[in-house]
Amino acid sequence: MKTTWYCPLDLSTVVEEEEDGIIYTVVVKQQHGAINSPVSVSRSQCVKAGTEEKLVLHLLHSFSMGDSSFVSIFLSTYRSFTSTERVLDILSDRLENPPGENERSQMRQSFNKAVCTVFSTWLTEYPEDFQSLREPSRLLRLSPLLPQDSSSAADLRARFLRIAEELSEKALLPDARKDKDSLSSPSPDPAKFEATSILGFPAEVIAEQLTKIETELFVRLVPYHCLGSLWSQRDKKGREGVCWSVRATVRQFNKLANAVLASCLWPTKLRSQQRARLLEKWISAAEACRAKKNFSSLYAIVSALKSNPIHRLRRTWQDTDREALKKYEELSEIFSDKDNYSQTRELLKEEGTSKFANLDNRLNNRHVNKSTAQGTVPYLGIFLTDLTMLDTAVKDRLDNGYINFDKRRREFEVLAQIRLLQSSCKNCVFTADEAFVQWYNSVPTLTEEQSYRLSNEIEAPGEPSPRGLTPAVVITQCPDLSTSRTSLTGDSDSLFDFQSPVNNLLSKLTKHMRSPSVSCLDVDTSPSTNESTPATLTPTTPTKSHRRSASCGNNPPGNTPGSGPDMRIIRIRMELHDGNLYRSILVTSNDKTPTVISSALEKHNQDPTQASRYELIQLLPEGKELVIPATGNVFYAMTSSSVDFLLRLRKKGGSCPFGSQPINTETSATFPRIKAKGRRLVRTLF
Repeated sequence: MKTTWYCPLDLSTVVEEEEDGIIYTVVVKQQHGAINSPVSVSRSQCVKAGTEEKLVLHLLHSFSMGDSSFVSIFLSTYRSFTSTERVLDILSDRLENPPGENERSQMRQSFNKAVCTVFSTWLTEYPEDFQSLREPSRLLRLSPLLPQDSSSAADLRARFLRIAEELSEKALLPDARKDKDSLSSPSPDPAKFEATSILGFPAEVIAEQLTKIETELFVRLVPYHCLGSLWSQRDKKGREGVCWSVRATVRQFNKLANAVLASCLWPTKLRSQQRARLLEKWISAAEACRAKKNFSSLYAIVSALKSNPIHRLRRTWQDTDREALKKYEELSEIFSDKDNYSQTRELLKEEGTSKFANLDNRLNNRHVNKSTAQGTVPYLGIFLTDLTMLDTAVKDRLDNGYINFDKRRREFEVLAQIRLLQSSCKNCVFTADEAFVQWYNSVPTLTEEQSYRLSNEIEAPGEPSPRGLTPAVVITQCPDLSTSRTSLTGDSDSLFDFQSPVNNLLSKLTKHMRSPSVSCLDVDTSPSTNESTPATLTPTTPTKSHRRSASCGNNPPGNTPGSGPDMRIIRIRMELHDGNLYRSILVTSNDKTPTVISSALEKHNQDPTQASRYELIQLLPEGKELVIPATGNVFYAMTSSSVDFLLRLRKKGGSCPFGSQPINTETSATFPRIKAKGRRLVRTLF
């Protein structure tokens, strides 16, 4: 008996085809089966780039062309390159001239089905797009253009008319909503704050209530608010309401970090042993948050404990239980910036959609209720980092002016990871603990000066810090969020099991940095100061200051093989009276100082023609500065020890010499970053 093995052979050919205003990536596959069997050929195509109008119209033709993911990607990312009003106008124009000879033609029937599918998906997934329209005229124009012989179209028409009616009422009564929005809860009364009351709550209760708050915020998060092109514009005039769902998450992170600080510092008369019990309580709460897969609250607590005002309390840490300290070290390691937070990413990959945390049985039995499944609340800064980095590193348009839709596909994969985590949280059920909520809302917000003053009252300055862990920059409030492009993200695998082409891009750029950004929300990048520098949280009241929205990481290593020695992402800030505004810029080996300064000025919304008035200074460790020559090549002139730069107006008599002390301005932070010992806690901007 003779056995013959046949090995099917797949041959794929990838080509690009350009039509009027649009470019397709076409994949042609030839599959060979058994001998003498015919060769099967399959063809698929997806949009690579196109004009605004062609991309919008492709919504109605993507189904027939086999580009099944186009609608989801477009609706998730179109705000990066156009507006809701513009999309509605283009679609309405097309509906006025539908294809096909009559209503019963096959072409018209397919077209009508696509129209209903697109608008039904849009209205279901993103109803806020229509509810945020300034006036109802576009919806009133669109409604009669929908297909007439479809029940789904009739339902869409009714929903659009209801929204149009709401928009009309809003236009007639604009003050009603304003009065409602202007109502705010009164500030906590510091005289009524009982810091030690936190000791009366079990760690499980604290973690449960924090997870309840974080989960509710995360479920309401609008994923496209995390897009780098939107997040980086949030501080511009007239954009105050942009990314509101991300701002809410940041405010909660800030509020929790402040609660940890205030509870540990407010009662200055406590003995060190008593204060150590407060640290142990928060460490236990952080451990319980880890068991509940609440990484956002976990990071906020750990970062607050690492902040300089608490970190420097030598006697308190010495009296803290050794088991608690060991657990604190383990929890801190989760957010190590090594390999771009690879451990955090790995945990999200393993536990993202699992029912329970992957912990030892003892911890699970103590902190986890096995009767209910748990969602995962991630540290949002990781996703913001990825998205802002993509927005910085990948062009929005091709050389011919077409919108780069491949970039939107990459962004969509990150947004899909957020949506997947959100789906794991939607069925979570929590019970509110009114006593804890009342205590949590009674915590006063400490200013930077107050925090440091309280810390000094507890232990006088000048004594060495006992802890091996470095203090962290803790976020504080988020007022006017600033802009900024990001720096790098991870070279790890995607957060979940599906592969992402984003990772190849992230991996290539990440190699330029030892530890890319902690978060895409704002991070301190000021040079380190000594321990006596005030380091505390800022007030909750909005302050007009600036922060950057994405950090670039610590020190870049020397160029290694394969790391792309001809480019590097640096961070540039300007000296401002009300804070520091950061921008990340991609510098190549061809960029001279005037070019880099002009680019930085443009990103800071300044006049790039004024570049000659500024000098570019690299901020080095230990408070030193390196003035880049006025006509030098920035890529080769900079040292590898720092990616932080400063734009300073030139002074008469020359620039600051190498080694001079940096400007002592207040920087800001929204999400924390672990830095060198003595790094001061920075002020944030909400």
